[in-house]
Amino acid sequence: MNLAFSKTCAARAARRLCFCLLAFTLPGHAVADHPPKPDAPPETLQTPYGSTEVGILDGAQYRIDIPADWNHSLVMYYHGYARHGVTYRIAEKLDTQQNAFFLRHYAVAQSAYSQPGWALPQAYGETEALRRYFVKAHGLPHETYVAGGSMGGALTMITLELNPKPYLGGLDLCGAVGPTFESFERRFALRAAFDDYFPGLMPPLVPVPTDFDDTQAVRDKIIAALHAKPDAAAELRSMMGLHTDISVANDISYFTFVVGDMQRRAGGNPFDNRNYIYTGTNPTSSAGDAALNDSVRRYAADPKAREFLFRHYTPTGHLTKPMLAVHTIYDPTIPPGSLALYDHMVQGAGFGENLVQQYVHHEGHCVIMPDEVGHAFEELIRWTHLGPRPTPGFLH
Repeated sequence: MNLAFSKTCAARAARRLCFCLLAFTLPGHAVADHPPKPDAPPETLQTPYGSTEVGILDGAQYRIDIPADWNHSLVMYYHGYARHGVTYRIAEKLDTQQNAFFLRHYAVAQSAYSQPGWALPQAYGETEALRRYFVKAHGLPHETYVAGGSMGGALTMITLELNPKPYLGGLDLCGAVGPTFESFERRFALRAAFDDYFPGLMPPLVPVPTDFDDTQAVRDKIIAALHAKPDAAAELRSMMGLHTDISVANDISYFTFVVGDMQRRAGGNPFDNRNYIYTGTNPTSSAGDAALNDSVRRYAADPKAREFLFRHYTPTGHLTKPMLAVHTIYDPTIPPGSLALYDHMVQGAGFGENLVQQYVHHEGHCVIMPDEVGHAFEELIRWTHLGPRPTPGFLH
């Protein structure tokens, strides 16, 4: 590391930001005058609605859609967590979230990322490389926004903290916004609790076997076990804040997969539930909580792996551009209350006016209707154009 840069970082109150900037190096950032080129000639398609380009940039597949009535502005879009990666096909339509921007005359550019899973550094750097390529190929947009769903919402937050200059603002849709350790450690703790109720049903938690996959067969096995022990199923639903056994099964299988993903990325187990106190197993009595806390297996984290978990990514709250976050009122995968911690971080950093959270009257993960995405985006645009700050609460 350059000594002067090191001293600068050490002198700043936001020392963690410097650390994260190093962890999230932008590909080619030091040679910004030479934007990346596609690895091979891209595939293009022209229709009456506009043009689509699909190619590979620095090993990551990308897609660019430009409407025929383009307003010469751009949305950089981050997709969510993908267990086995994302592939773009030239003739496929945009999904509903992205299409909401396209229908409002914005170009949409998105990277598939060179790695599946919780690939925050790859997604962040490769999306920035794509933005720079877009500028070279299609000209500097009048305005640029960043948006994303689920894990893409976390990347929207990261982008506005670490690289805000190109953007007017961001739209987070059902995002895992906040410290990664907060959401992942909760998932790890809940999976450990499940093992206490149903020992031996799932594969080992530390480490999760490399061949484990989140499949319907695994989920069906969990549902059958829950049905066989209805009292245990009820306690798990209560503790996890879930409505159905299907949601419990889906979460436990998915949480196992993402825990394994993070363990492999971190080079060890980054999770520690020794200080985790389990609550909520029975709303009318603490007896169930006490029994679970007495018997659940406790795990210690590997220090180096834990460092990786905190580095990828712990936000600073240094949100200098407007970000509108939209969530469903009930989300079994990313609880809508999870944004509260990040809101406190932003408030503490002095940027509270730049974050607004709204909700829609739907249940499920990312069940946000196309017109709701479009309406939220229009509110964000007005906000960044010095219009009224969106009202927190229900997205009307």
